[in-house]
Amino acid sequence: MTSQTTINKAPKDPQNDLPAPAGGLRGHPWLTLFAVAIGVMMVALDGTIVAIANPAIADDLDATFADVQWITNGYFLALAVALITAGKLGDRFGHRQTFLVGVVGFAAASAAIGFSDSIAMLIVFRVLQGLFGALLMPAALGLLRATFPAEKLNMAIGIWGMVIGASTAGGPIVGGLLVEKVSWQSVFFINVPVGIVALVLGLVILKDHRARNASRSFDIPGIALLSTAMFCLVWALIKAPEEGWGWGGAKTWGFIVGSFVLFAVFAWWENRVAEPLIPMKLFRSVPLSAGVVLMVLMAIAFMGGLFFVTFYLQNVHGLSPVDAGLHLLPLTGMMIVGSPLAGAVITKTGPRIPLAGGMVLTAVAMFGMSTLDKDTGSGLMSVWFALLGLGLAPVMVGATEVIVGNAPMELSGVAGGLQQAAMQIGGALGTAVLGAVMASKVGSDLPGNWADAQLPPLAGHDLDKAAEAVQVGVPPVAEGTPPEIAARIADVAHETFISGMGLACLVAAGVSVVAVFVALLTKRGANAEAGAGVGHI
Repeated sequence: MTSQTTINKAPKDPQNDLPAPAGGLRGHPWLTLFAVAIGVMMVALDGTIVAIANPAIADDLDATFADVQWITNGYFLALAVALITAGKLGDRFGHRQTFLVGVVGFAAASAAIGFSDSIAMLIVFRVLQGLFGALLMPAALGLLRATFPAEKLNMAIGIWGMVIGASTAGGPIVGGLLVEKVSWQSVFFINVPVGIVALVLGLVILKDHRARNASRSFDIPGIALLSTAMFCLVWALIKAPEEGWGWGGAKTWGFIVGSFVLFAVFAWWENRVAEPLIPMKLFRSVPLSAGVVLMVLMAIAFMGGLFFVTFYLQNVHGLSPVDAGLHLLPLTGMMIVGSPLAGAVITKTGPRIPLAGGMVLTAVAMFGMSTLDKDTGSGLMSVWFALLGLGLAPVMVGATEVIVGNAPMELSGVAGGLQQAAMQIGGALGTAVLGAVMASKVGSDLPGNWADAQLPPLAGHDLDKAAEAVQVGVPPVAEGTPPEIAARIADVAHETFISGMGLACLVAAGVSVVAVFVALLTKRGANAEAGAGVGHI
């Protein structure tokens, strides 16, 4: 450990205008990690906690199913579109300032949602919540990159990933308790005291870090092109499952093709502008590009697979939201334990083998989850959930380090935005693509299973409505149906849903296998030493 005298005499970080952190609260690496973790926890928790509140919101505000979908989609869309631009704001104006603005805005938007008396107001403030959340996430990574020495950075990212994983997986438990014991508004009001704590800690602890050669201007055309391209892609993924769109529909593919064209124009522009939003030379780094692709593939498998597991636990096994969340504790627990351990291992061995090994475990877990049926006990479920958490931990940590560590210090915010945007897009792809796999399997199996059970025939609109219900594990039982018939419908619905979930999990396992080979292209961040070379650890 460097002595206090040495720290006080330390020269400025060659990549920063400010001296490396000395003793005291401000700029202390581990306290910085604690401060940013509180803010990041709000954003990660809100990604899943709200799903539990949706039925209560729909009843209270008289919202349609489409309205309720936009409570989640509006937040996700704003978050995904704004992340990279938000990272650029942090690089330009300082990650501390950006983080604090994000905390205040996120807490204020959460309070406004709690006071909303119409679904339209709620969705508007939910979009604002996503925009302010986008400011928080890359700024947090930028602060960690600038504060921690290279030999401690992986451990810090491991704990950061642990907070995100635990918050994401713990959302259904916390949300279920708040909705059952208090009200749906409390799901949003809880962010206000958390935001105040994060703000106070941020003001006292966080140290401003700005790279000396950071861009001093904004690439407005680049921001417009990238934001529009991201919007078109995510919009298509969100709308594809809806009636009138479809995966083969002209509107869906119009938005997808439009997004690709805009991405191509964005790349062309970035190679010609003096101070680009994302210098294309970043992607000359094979490890960084591999890290981005790996994050997308991991999120496809994880988010897509987990999406159906929650329906499996609640609608097939009949668990309450809180009990379903408790059944996922092995997943949460292994991510909590595994993330800091993964950080320590990656520091010693480099990311390549832990990343590849993590995706192997993820593939095995997803294969195991494809064998779940309506009689599977909690013990066997826990094995597969725990294995999934153990596999995801090194990927969350290692891919983040690969992306951020292979970017120059002056682009650490943009790199953090890339990492988060890759995860958000992967999650959208996973839910959309695996949802399409589920819909296809249900559509092909349901008529035969229905006929085999000697149930009254369904056709046309009735069959489509029944298939929609079965895709989330809900038996399409009409009111007044005799108990014996209702029981047979439930058996058919659960059997058909499980066959669809099994196929979706097998596809997720295949994606994980592809990710193993992508992981072999990664290596330790070439620019990791550009962070805090001297610290009070």
